Amino acid sequence: MEYIYSAMLLHKAGQKVTEESVTNVLKAAGVKVDGARAKALIAALEGVNIDEAIKNSMVMAAAPAAAAAPAASEQHGKKEEKKSAQEEKKTEEMAAAGLGALFG
Repeated sequence: MEYIYSAMLLHKAGQKVTEESVTNVLKAAGVKVDGARAKALIAALEGVNIDEAIKNSMVMAAAPAAAAAPAASEQHGKKEEKKSAQEEKKTEEMAAAGLGALFG
């Protein structure tokens, strides 16, 4: 995950996302860098519009919250129930899938 974060940080800062820049960010953060993983990340980002991928991942992450809003208003006045562990896991998987689209 730290490899993805480094690429996102570099992109947000307006820097070119390269193997060397990702490696430098990770080293500065105290992460032991695996060169193969850095190369794989750069290869996966080839041709990817990072801004568009981030936008799409936010839409995917927001979808469960938007779907839950009408249900909450229907239950106005009733005690809200906690999400089950299974629902939370499904939400996390959806968010991860959206973030996974970021890198091909």
